[in-house]
Amino acid sequence: MNELFSRVNALPTPTIPAIRPIRREVSRRVARFAASEVLDIVRAIVYRSLGEGERDLRWVGYEIAHYHRPTLASLDRATLENLGASLDSWDSVDVFSLYLSGPAWRNGQISDEVVHRWAGSEDLWWRRVALVSTVALNLKARGGTGDVARTMPVCRMLAADHEDMVEKALSWALRVVEQHDRRAVEAFLAEYDHCLASRVKREVRTKLNTGRKNPRRTPTVQGAS
Repeated sequence: MNELFSRVNALPTPTIPAIRPIRREVSRRVARFAASEVLDIVRAIVYRSLGEGERDLRWVGYEIAHYHRPTLASLDRATLENLGASLDSWDSVDVFSLYLSGPAWRNGQISDEVVHRWAGSEDLWWRRVALVSTVALNLKARGGTGDVARTMPVCRMLAADHEDMVEKALSWALRVVEQHDRRAVEAFLAEYDHCLASRVKREVRTKLNTGRKNPRRTPTVQGAS
């Protein structure tokens, strides 16, 4: 773990693409470790990332857990809530949700009730976790095959939530599930039109109408009057 931080800190430009080969090397090294050993490493990375002056490498820990199959298969509610106890930004939430909580939910390791409890949390970051976890159910690039039945109840719970990070996650969740059930999303927009944030309605309707999140801008013609 110390070597991980040292190597990252030695990079001239420690971007995610530059760090990821180091993460892959760590994943190869721990490939035959037991899940409990890998979880200890991940917890150590998360804990150190929270230290004053330390680089935030929580996402590296979450990726290590995701790509170690026994570890991913071992995740339950208590373990996830322990690993996610420090979530405090959209980027930490999104990696956690796409790589850990979403796949665990998709694979039946946590129940719908657990995700609904997160959706009802006073902590806005756990509410975002609930929504972004639905993306892992539906986004093909993340292994999702479509699960409208589990996605829409979470969206309903947070339809009237106007925290910025929750609004953005709701828009994302709806735009992804639309690929599997357009009518369900259209019905949701109609039912919750009275309370949905303008951003959510605009982005999702644009996706429904154009296939894009934002409308394509018309180029400005130089010299036109």
